[in-house]
Amino acid sequence: MRKPLAWVVNSSSFGRIFPAHMRRLESMCEVRRIDDVSSWSGAKVGRLCRGALAVIASVSPVYDDKFFREMSGLKLLARHGIGLDNVDIESATRHGVAVTRVPGVVEREGMAESAVMLALALARKTRQADLAVRAGRWGDRTKFVGIELSGRTVGVIGCGNIGSRVAQIFSSGFGARVLAVDPDVSPARIRKYGAQPAALARVLGESDIITLHASLNRSSRGIIGRRALAAMKPGALLVNNARGELLDERAVAGALRSGRLGGLAADVVANEPAGRDHPFLKFPNTIVVPHVGAYTEESLGAMGEKMVADIACILAGGIPRELANPQVFSRTRKGRA
Repeated sequence: MRKPLAWVVNSSSFGRIFPAHMRRLESMCEVRRIDDVSSWSGAKVGRLCRGALAVIASVSPVYDDKFFREMSGLKLLARHGIGLDNVDIESATRHGVAVTRVPGVVEREGMAESAVMLALALARKTRQADLAVRAGRWGDRTKFVGIELSGRTVGVIGCGNIGSRVAQIFSSGFGARVLAVDPDVSPARIRKYGAQPAALARVLGESDIITLHASLNRSSRGIIGRRALAAMKPGALLVNNARGELLDERAVAGALRSGRLGGLAADVVANEPAGRDHPFLKFPNTIVVPHVGAYTEESLGAMGEKMVADIACILAGGIPRELANPQVFSRTRKGRA
């Protein structure tokens, strides 16, 4: 009897960092994979993956209505991550496709530590200093005078799963004054993690370092644009390991060029992967890494386990955890009744 088909789309890590995950999936399914399809349309991806029972999906491409129209028979879209901004949940539900994601706790520590690491690298000009030594310019060390975090103000935009941990580390670990804004988190909960609840204008105007942890939606897209940059303290540092689309990249590049922005560290860009000509790479006070915030043994191990478990659950006729659209199963049960 032929095994059901599963596709791994655009995930550089699943089954490669932990081959045991792929072996387990192959024991249940015929597995095919494709990489480097970030720019593909949903329809094109759907035509490629037609006939699949399950798709393991990365942060790109976009899984829109045209994708789901092509995918009759698809039962599961398993996001190899916590964000769902590239998945049309309503369309998936209409087409009877369950959408799952990784529990937020799986990525929390790795992502938070990544943000803090990037902030420290900016604050201490680590990249510039390293490049100087590699170029034989040890004597340039007086050019790399940084700042200490103790007593500085750190602004956290988005104080949910990851942002709350970042606030906690900066506050308790470094003695920084932390301001946080998140319309979906209560002031009491923000204070629980050592931060002061504040309006966005205050966060922008008072922070020496701003770190982004907001989910991507209509209101947050381009939240750091010309107005926000103009409201920031001159020379402030900006960290983004959430979503590239939170930045107006042209405006940020302009602020780097003028010196208004003191530095940028980004784990994400708007259209990944970033090419050599990306505007952020033109500046010495920027750090751009290839979306590796969650790339820890602990995080990737748990993410892979979740993907295998979700597909095994669907094959067994069960309901997987971390469902974005549980109504899919409610509709199925009603139909059976």
